[in-house]
Amino acid sequence: MQAFSQLLDSLILTPGRNAKITLLCDYFARTPDPARGWALAAITGELDLKTIKPAMIRALVSERMDEELFRLSYDYVGDLAETVSLVWPETHGANYSPTLDEIVDTVQDTPKAKAPELIAHWLDRLGASERWALLKLVTGGLRIGVSARLAKQALAKFGGVEAGEIEELWHGLDAPYEDLFAWLSGDGEKPAPDMSGAFRPVMLAHPLIAKKDRDDPDAINPDMITPEAFAAEWKWDGIRVQAVSENGVRRLYTRTGDDISHTFPDVVAAMEFDAVLDGELLVRKPDGNVAPFNDLQQRLNRKTVSKKMLSERPAFIRAYDILHHGEEDLRALTFRERRAKLEALLGTSPTDRFDVSPLVEVTDAASLNALRNAPPQPEIEGLMLKRWESVYEAGRPKGPWFKWKRDPFLIDAVIMYAQRGHGRRSGYFSDFTFGVWAETDDGHEITPVGKAYFGFTDEELKELDKFVRNNTIDRFGPVRMVKATREEGLVVEVAFEGLNASPRHKSGVAMRFPRFNRIRWDKPAAEAETLDGLKEFLSYSEA
Repeated sequence: MQAFSQLLDSLILTPGRNAKITLLCDYFARTPDPARGWALAAITGELDLKTIKPAMIRALVSERMDEELFRLSYDYVGDLAETVSLVWPETHGANYSPTLDEIVDTVQDTPKAKAPELIAHWLDRLGASERWALLKLVTGGLRIGVSARLAKQALAKFGGVEAGEIEELWHGLDAPYEDLFAWLSGDGEKPAPDMSGAFRPVMLAHPLIAKKDRDDPDAINPDMITPEAFAAEWKWDGIRVQAVSENGVRRLYTRTGDDISHTFPDVVAAMEFDAVLDGELLVRKPDGNVAPFNDLQQRLNRKTVSKKMLSERPAFIRAYDILHHGEEDLRALTFRERRAKLEALLGTSPTDRFDVSPLVEVTDAASLNALRNAPPQPEIEGLMLKRWESVYEAGRPKGPWFKWKRDPFLIDAVIMYAQRGHGRRSGYFSDFTFGVWAETDDGHEITPVGKAYFGFTDEELKELDKFVRNNTIDRFGPVRMVKATREEGLVVEVAFEGLNASPRHKSGVAMRFPRFNRIRWDKPAAEAETLDGLKEFLSYSEA
């Protein structure tokens, strides 16, 4: 457990991607099976110890210290595992550290009723750092700045193989991955699990214009974009998915490989083909057009889907690529060739649950620039540009595919509330609720319209945190209310992708992907946007 604890500490404190990969490789090299496999499962989110819940941990602490003192401590620290690890009463003379595999095996074999006693037993015998690692492990909330993809890239480097090979195998493997580590260590054959219905690693695009160059009129070489070189498609506002139907197995995956088949049974039932398709998951309106993202969001992350939901928000996939057809792997073909096969497959499809993403005529960069900022439907985020001759490569290769999103909408809003973040941000107020001015009979009142927790640098975060601490006027648990009047308040320029009417929100609107664009230390709070002004964006979003 000590080695796992040290790994987590090091990963949190190490900012660089390559440095994190090196840390993981070193851990895999010096840690025996099955501990390294359980660590990998925890980091990639594949380890689920269902008997341990945060409420159980809070109940254990309440038996050992004053509840109000713990509440204040938790409020200050901002992270349950970190708070408990610091305040848990030390047991003198106890220094037993169970191994990682011992913890996993014991928790899996322990009845739910006995779990509190087991966790308390370990907490009594571990130091603060190991207590923190234990709690992160058993509650499944690591938040250490390492994605599942980064962990797989570290595996690839450890074994000297391509990351795509790891991705191809991943969904056929089970923790603690002893066969996988044997292969990567040179002590065994490459695993050959049954891969029917398996996820294939996706190909991603680069922004055509980097954020730092958005205001540069010469950021794009107009001679680069020609109809001979590129195909163009609309970038729809849904979620990227992979539809897999082979050997009688049907599954629907997100771009990160999460199986969401149970949430979209209507789409899975319509997979009357033997192929692997790449596309955008959307919801169709009664008139046949694409519904706002909010309609799709109502169906996401549900364990079960009601008949009413299936009827009112029918999902479908707008396909833009084909990776396999029958026994044939098509990824080495050019996009032009794959596109022809995709059209041939879905051109005879009897269902409206699948269609082919239409191509946009490519003439020149100036014309495409106009189109991406004024698309024919509000559910379009911009354009995708794909080289006709590009093969389908896993990851984000430079050059073949580009995304050219429309310019975001911008408004000036006033910060109203702040809450501490998690992980390395747990000591800072980094989650902000912002509002605009609503006209009332008595003048103006501030009305919340969204939340954002990114879009600012580490230095700006420190300035924002200082502002919150110096301007707090009330507290609600972990939340701070700050000064937000016409005379006093901090204005931030908020960027967002779209606006939907929402009866669930007091303001009546919901923003899509809000984030800080810049902090307006110079702007008076009274000059921030009004609610009526914000709602004018609905005319575009509902066009």
